Amino acid sequence: MIGLQTAARAEPAASYNGLALTPPMGWNSWNKFRCDVNEEKVRGIADAIVANGLDRRGYRTVTVDDCWMASTRDAGGKLMADPVKFPSGMKALGDYLHARGLKFGIYQSPTQGTCQKRPGSYGHEAQDARQFAAWGVDYLKYDWCQTSPTESPDMWADFPGYTQKQLAQVLFTRMSKELVATGRPIVYSLSACCEKVDFPEWAGEVSNLWRTSTDISDSWASMMFNFKQAAQYPDAAGPGAWNDPDMLEVGNGGMSDVEYRSHFSLWSVLAAPLIMGNDLRTMSPATKTILSNKHLTRINQDSFGKQARVVSSQGGRWVLAKQMRNGDRVVALFNESSSEKKISTTAQAAGLPPSSTYEVHDQWTGRKTTTSGALSAVVAPHATAVLRVAVAR
Repeated sequence: MIGLQTAARAEPAASYNGLALTPPMGWNSWNKFRCDVNEEKVRGIADAIVANGLDRRGYRTVTVDDCWMASTRDAGGKLMADPVKFPSGMKALGDYLHARGLKFGIYQSPTQGTCQKRPGSYGHEAQDARQFAAWGVDYLKYDWCQTSPTESPDMWADFPGYTQKQLAQVLFTRMSKELVATGRPIVYSLSACCEKVDFPEWAGEVSNLWRTSTDISDSWASMMFNFKQAAQYPDAAGPGAWNDPDMLEVGNGGMSDVEYRSHFSLWSVLAAPLIMGNDLRTMSPATKTILSNKHLTRINQDSFGKQARVVSSQGGRWVLAKQMRNGDRVVALFNESSSEKKISTTAQAAGLPPSSTYEVHDQWTGRKTTTSGALSAVVAPHATAVLRVAVAR
């Protein structure tokens, strides 16, 4: 269980570094490519983002996950790009992204090694932060890997008696300060879970987003687990500080398009980061339609920064409601079960004031209707209806 309990706030506080005032959006290499990543693929993905208009929907940060770096540092202790995978170097990659109006994300670990046993930042935090800034990095994913005394002996020798949770707070906070010290605006993402770190209230004070669950995989069960974990902590989220149920698997083939629409719908109303993880160069029209849904991306990017709350969840029937800055409520009617369900709630249960008439806009079909207060839909197995509801004007 993740310990992310914070006091409710009518107007969430701004970010610790003034960044990510709406949930980050972009693409990450890990879900699709794992270590089979290189500059040709990343540049191709960047071109596909622009060609498909996904940048205009808000997807602008392109992040190279693990395996981008050489197996050792140079003689001066600096990180180096893998000369085979990224022969042009990381600054050139950042320049390529920036020239297309995109942002550059990169991956590292606070220990002595990354998950794939490349050099970690432990003992090099200031040096690495300056290097990232010099390369034009805009986003850092910092991943709690190689954490045992065998894998990171020097780190544990420097902190005798510490638990992993205590050490994680020290090291994640250390890099936070070093990033700020560079003077470059770099969004900071904490990637660690769960029993070893168990982020408490300090996460929002030193980072822009933090993982609330284990790594996602391209399956219904994994997506559901990560959704349920993040859904528990609506009060922890707000502008500049977001619960992160991990990256999107939309388009990777392990779920149906109906399930992918639910995946995208739930992440959108949870104000979760929308980080695509598929091969955008070869995506199907259905995948593009899901990722490009302008109504859901606008919901996700609403400046009020409210995460949806669970109104009810019985018998596989989920009702979630998200407050929007203009006073509207977004209601997700989600069918977790394997049989068709009628899911119902009311406008007032979703948080709207009493009224004789409410306007209802279906965010997937585009259909507009009115109601005196009842909200319901017959929802197919594993499907989600998303309704934007407002007092009639």
